[in-house]
Amino acid sequence: MSKQLAFTGARIFDGADWHDNAALIVSDGLVEAIAKRDDTPSDAEIVDLGGGILAPGFIDLQVNGGGGVMLNDHPDLASIETICRAHAPFGTTALLPTLITDTPEITAAAIAAGAEAAQRKLPGFLGLHLEGPHLSLARKGAHDPKLIRPMNDADEAALIATRAKLPVLQTTVAPESVTAAQVEVLAKAGIVVSLGHSDTDYATATTYAKAGASMATHLFNAMSQIGNREPGLAGAAIDSGTMFAGLIADGIHVHPATIEIALKAKQGPARIFLVTDAMATIGTDMTEFTLNGRTVYRKDGSLRLADGTLAGADLDMISAVRFMHQVVGIELAEALRMASLYAAEAVGQSHRLGRFAKGTAADIVALSDDLAMKGTWIGGEDVFG
Repeated sequence: MSKQLAFTGARIFDGADWHDNAALIVSDGLVEAIAKRDDTPSDAEIVDLGGGILAPGFIDLQVNGGGGVMLNDHPDLASIETICRAHAPFGTTALLPTLITDTPEITAAAIAAGAEAAQRKLPGFLGLHLEGPHLSLARKGAHDPKLIRPMNDADEAALIATRAKLPVLQTTVAPESVTAAQVEVLAKAGIVVSLGHSDTDYATATTYAKAGASMATHLFNAMSQIGNREPGLAGAAIDSGTMFAGLIADGIHVHPATIEIALKAKQGPARIFLVTDAMATIGTDMTEFTLNGRTVYRKDGSLRLADGTLAGADLDMISAVRFMHQVVGIELAEALRMASLYAAEAVGQSHRLGRFAKGTAADIVALSDDLAMKGTWIGGEDVFG
């Protein structure tokens, strides 16, 4: 993109502050400045939003599928592209396609597809999230127990090799299947290590955080809970200043009051950020799909196996933002940060994503005042619709 754009007519949130009567100036796919509206360059192409809100595009670090496809079922470039396209109308401008526990062959295919997506600079593709197979059987959730196993030396080497091929590589592991020494090696190699699907205790989780685990996967779900004498993994994630935590904000996975308590208690600078844990249903009217050969049913806003086990979420990012602001009651600015800036920080990408500043990516979402979608731009290119 060589043209210069000036986004006007909306209140601008830059990730930290609000700007009124201003214009977001974009050139060559990057943010150039936030200028006073009267100082808009005369030769810029005006994008008049006619009111509403302009904010950094949403970043989703846990996306299993969308547009009718699951990465596990079709671990190829076409599926990654479909998933990215399916989430763009809901404001997501960068995401981690997520592979849940599967066979070594499926995992290798997904990694190859991710490497190709990175090489082609596929719009919306941020990297990969490998959720498993090194998890706990006690907290397996919808993961196939036959495929869960401890991490070995070959697994560790494969992850390190994969990291070199991707902008971001995140892996969810459980202390029951991975040692603290392995976590330390992975973290030093630049891999984002997240603890999840684990029944571990607070002390162990804290030890793993010190070893380099910097995140918790879908806070409160598929993990040991906060008790009066044992805070569990949930308590460790909230109490740790170095652990970020993803949150599925749909009112089904976590009660609004529990979310509010967690936000009040969370130690920083690491924060709680929003994830969708979305499945193939996003952007479609499908009522069921398969996951590792098992049918998942879409009903009443949730996705469940036949036995009632939650299997991901029927959630998009703008709905999560609305839920946090309108139901949980947090300030809109904080809800927007949870959907963008905090996720960018969690994976070391806040220098270019999650905020508007000179040189950051022109990944933009336009919203109405009541938080309906109006537009999405990735690298300054309109991808809405």
